[in-house]
Amino acid sequence: MKYVTAIIKPFKFTEVRDALSAAGVSGLTVSEVSGFGRQKGQTEVYRGAEYASSMLPKLRLEIAVPDSLAQTVVEVIRSHANNDEIGDGKIFVFDLARVVRIRTGEQGEDAL
Repeated sequence: MKYVTAIIKPFKFTEVRDALSAAGVSGLTVSEVSGFGRQKGQTEVYRGAEYASSMLPKLRLEIAVPDSLAQTVVEVIRSHANNDEIGDGKIFVFDLARVVRIRTGEQGEDAL
């Protein structure tokens, strides 16, 4: 099993979520996060005063999938979150040792 974590721009979420559902992903967790990388922040105006914000809003998607679906999930996220701009995000893939469904006690891929 694999644990896929993706950092994407917030306005791409609906497109990515719909594409993941169509690819067979049954669930995901979404968190609002902020960070910076090569984008280096942005300049904003608040009450007439200009200030620099180094932390930009992003969404973190977390998805646990069977090994057979991992590459598909990565490609779906990459193709639908891509905006051809700096700051489009990153995808991280980790090995997932164990999953247990709390309600039923199912383990492994059955718990996904």
